[in-house]
Amino acid sequence: MKRLMMTIAGLLLSYSNVFAHGMSDADKQAMLDGGYFQFVGLGASHMVTGYDHLLFLFGVIFFLTKFKDIVKFVTAFTIGHSITLIFATFMGITVNYFLIDAVIALTVIYKGFDNVDGFRKYLNMNSPNLVSLVFVFGLIHGFGLSTRLQQLPLGNEGLLLKIISFNIGVELGQVAALTVMLAVLSFWRKRDSFVQFSTVSNVGLIFLGVLLFLMQMHGYSHKVSVNDLAFSTDSHYHAHKAMEAKAELEKNPANQQKTGAAHHHHSIIRRVINKISKILSMSDNFTESYASRYA
Repeated sequence: MKRLMMTIAGLLLSYSNVFAHGMSDADKQAMLDGGYFQFVGLGASHMVTGYDHLLFLFGVIFFLTKFKDIVKFVTAFTIGHSITLIFATFMGITVNYFLIDAVIALTVIYKGFDNVDGFRKYLNMNSPNLVSLVFVFGLIHGFGLSTRLQQLPLGNEGLLLKIISFNIGVELGQVAALTVMLAVLSFWRKRDSFVQFSTVSNVGLIFLGVLLFLMQMHGYSHKVSVNDLAFSTDSHYHAHKAMEAKAELEKNPANQQKTGAAHHHHSIIRRVINKISKILSMSDNFTESYASRYA
């Protein structure tokens, strides 16, 4: 099971740029060429590939066995994300997609923590009202969906119908995903291994939520303050120039017989390269640690 978690985490890291942020050029062109049904299809595909939304829903329905309870919680989540998806998109309200995805990751962590009875075991308190929280978390997830939709050239003509079409697609994708998840859970509840499976699964939710949160915050730090990082764009350019100069010196042995001034310049280049190597190691430490762990 630990190996399975590592595999899932590696896949999330590998495909985070595909599904987590933005829309492909093909999706954008399809929207320009197509009609409202294209928005329905896009909404459905975004939901079934939106692993952060699916992880949260998986946590919500994990221990629900009665149909009326499933309907109640899913309806609360649906109403919540539909409100912010439609309203925020129609009013042009935007948020940084890395930050909203980081908050969505926190909702995944919360649900996993709640499912392992973390509030009673570790905080000596009862869980907050779950239906109300699912509605609030739905509002947050709706902002995440809205940020994706607003990356399209929506225009003003038929804007509300485009948004509603996208939202319908999201609900269709949600129904499809829930159907699969409920079938898996229903099958597993009949097995003796369900107790162990439930603990591992919800600890896995917490683990993946933390991983997603770190990924989004790392992306946010590079998105909003790239030149304030230890290895900025300008430093990157000069680093390549310094490395090119070093390579040229080593390539031509005659350059080693320069005057004292040339030797002094050469030593400066070496010091610059050493400093740059240290800066590069610091700035990419987060990415390299995960890449080496899940490669």
